[in-house]
Amino acid sequence: MFLFIFVAIPLIVASVMLIIERFSRDVLPDFLANLCFFLLLCASIMISCSWPGSGQYMHILKWFSTNLNIKVVLDGLSLLMIFTISIVSLSVGLFSINYMGKYGSKSLYYAILLVLVASMNGIVLTADLFTMYIFIEAAGIASYGLVSLGRTRYSTEGAFKYLVLSAIASSFILLGIAGVFVNTGTTDIRSISASGFSSKFFIILFLTGFSFKCGLVPFHTWMPDAYTAAPAVLPAVSSGIFVKVAGVYTVARIFFNALPFSAGVSFVMVYLGIISIVVGALLALGQSGLKRLLAYSSISQVGYIILGIGIGTPLGIIGGLLHMFNHAIFKSLLFLNAGAVEYTCGTDDSLKLGGLGKNMPFTSTTNVIGLLSAAGVPPLNGFWSKLIIVVALFKANMFLYGFIAILASVLTLGYLLLIQRRVFFGKIKECFENIVDVPFWMNLSMVGLGLVCVWVGVSFAPILIKWVLPAANVLMQGIRTSFCALGGIL
Repeated sequence: MFLFIFVAIPLIVASVMLIIERFSRDVLPDFLANLCFFLLLCASIMISCSWPGSGQYMHILKWFSTNLNIKVVLDGLSLLMIFTISIVSLSVGLFSINYMGKYGSKSLYYAILLVLVASMNGIVLTADLFTMYIFIEAAGIASYGLVSLGRTRYSTEGAFKYLVLSAIASSFILLGIAGVFVNTGTTDIRSISASGFSSKFFIILFLTGFSFKCGLVPFHTWMPDAYTAAPAVLPAVSSGIFVKVAGVYTVARIFFNALPFSAGVSFVMVYLGIISIVVGALLALGQSGLKRLLAYSSISQVGYIILGIGIGTPLGIIGGLLHMFNHAIFKSLLFLNAGAVEYTCGTDDSLKLGGLGKNMPFTSTTNVIGLLSAAGVPPLNGFWSKLIIVVALFKANMFLYGFIAILASVLTLGYLLLIQRRVFFGKIKECFENIVDVPFWMNLSMVGLGLVCVWVGVSFAPILIKWVLPAANVLMQGIRTSFCALGGIL
């Protein structure tokens, strides 16, 4: 029953949010939402402390001793995802205490955010493809609601574009699930794997649908508009965890634990990853808006994750999963930094800013940590995951892709340092001379994520052993199963 709290508690708190607004518009919604996020983080840490490092826990929901055929499964991969979701959601919740006051009803906002968190937890805990699809749709609708909270023409446009493209992606995914069910008679992941079912047509459907969800090139067009138009907390959640959960995690779970991981799947994932790395980095170069630049940067960084996992070697999978966790932390931090700048100055256009570092020391310092992490500068967390991915490429004789990954990382450092100089260095403009740094809770959230970037970078070995290796073993077990099923040909 313990695992169900990751879905049940956020939904219960969300259901009472609009009721408690009658009694308190700020304090009580802030307190309940962040208490919920804090308890979920504590629960994920408690589970990890007792986690044996292998195997899985399965719970079946009962109603008065009657099985409801609703089960949740926890293994090393889903534990890593639950932990990541909990860290980012708590950080975003704390940031929202001050930030979301200007966007209308906080109760409505927290209710949508809690539904999003519950849905993401449901995605990573379910062992059934159709149930996973339901949670993906619920999370997508919640994301649409958060985009529309911007309450401008641009936010409405961005939300509509996101809704339309998301619906197209969901159609591909649903058709893939339907095809699997027709051919195997089940949507249970373990049963599908045992059946040995494999079809190029349905593999293409899944890859296309989840590439939309990941924002991979050429399916990335929704991401910059949606992130630019929305309040900064949405891209922090979406880029930080939703894209990983609804896109990267589901791709990994389906192609390593349900369908056979083949050479064709590996080729497509590597190709999409390397194209996204390059195109995302090049498109980020021409952006002056912080959120839009970070959106294109996210496309590039997700490319690294897909590239690492797509190699299909143990080292590549480890690097991809570690970078998935690292990207969730440093990209959430960078989006919150952009939100802090917009909150204080009324704009995130770097060409209109300058010299804010002296008046906003916490935002400036944590932004440096985030950008150095994103660029893979040692000893911060992004360095280790990118290094492992590059080494995995070289060991797999993909030397060209390895050099491209290195050059793209240098390019990332270049455009992020340029933004840092534009926004925080130089002479401050007269209209911003009297600004001060953001309120306490916003600073606490950014400093907390910055410390996680440093902590993971300095002590990455224990994190690798405790969190990443058990997750990688789950996917590598799927590769071994595919290897046997395909007669040793990957």
